[in-house]
Amino acid sequence: MDGILNLHKPPGPTSFDMVRMARRVFQQRRAGHAGTLDPAASGVLPLLLGQATRVSEYLLTSDKDYLATVRLGIVTDTYDAEGAPVAARDPSSVTRDQADAALANFRGAIQQTPPMYSALKRGGVPLYKLARAGIEVDRAPRQITFHRLVITDWSPPLLTLEITCSHGAYIRSLAHDLGQALGCGAHLHALTRTRVGPFTLAAATTVEALFHAAHSQTLEHDLWALDWPMLAMPAAILDPEDVRSLRYGQPLPIASQAPAIAHDAPCRAYDLDGALVAILACDQPAGAWRPSKVFPPAEAAPLSAPVDQ
Repeated sequence: MDGILNLHKPPGPTSFDMVRMARRVFQQRRAGHAGTLDPAASGVLPLLLGQATRVSEYLLTSDKDYLATVRLGIVTDTYDAEGAPVAARDPSSVTRDQADAALANFRGAIQQTPPMYSALKRGGVPLYKLARAGIEVDRAPRQITFHRLVITDWSPPLLTLEITCSHGAYIRSLAHDLGQALGCGAHLHALTRTRVGPFTLAAATTVEALFHAAHSQTLEHDLWALDWPMLAMPAAILDPEDVRSLRYGQPLPIASQAPAIAHDAPCRAYDLDGALVAILACDQPAGAWRPSKVFPPAEAAPLSAPVDQ
């Protein structure tokens, strides 16, 4: 069974716990997720089944929305509520206006240093394992973008933020850095991810609903087609001869496709039955579309939305 499950992860289990659960429920050996959620966090966790694991890159690089609660006055070693307090200061003098002014410095493209308690690796070892061993290493800052960063509730010492950000952003680091900017310290108190690319919390399936679907043998109703994260791409419908060429890994002449398709962007390719055949990349010097991913006929997902040729 191929497709994407838009799962509402509850607080507590890890993202990989959810992957293991999906493997059992769907009886699918090939499964993964599109963006780790910390155990204490909840919200949208896209799970990729079968051939959908091959489109993970289109979700991993998507923008994301969060609802984050920040606790002023206490710094923890993990930058969130799961960690041990390492510093405390009275935040009662901090005003909402001051917090708004500090947040202005984080909006847009910024350089952010990932936390030590993260899944990033150094020499093949996850940073969180080094941190648990009392080892701290330098982490190179990387550019991320906060498109939206707004206080929606001010209840000192707690404040709630609505966030839209690029991939690679750490909300724990944002909470920590905001506390440093305000001079009182802070950590991430609670986090809910409300969107990953086209997948929203409102449309997500709960674990309870998933097991109910398994019992009633309606699991396929909870799966989104594997092309769903790529619907912003241009698309082309191919004749059987072109489909056959792609199946053998052969390129297609650019002239054989619609002139309206931008030649600097990848393109979805479908057969006449609406099954996803391949993702094409344009090779301008060769004057050809080359298949960067080819999906086998038996496992191709149905077309999930009309395509413009």
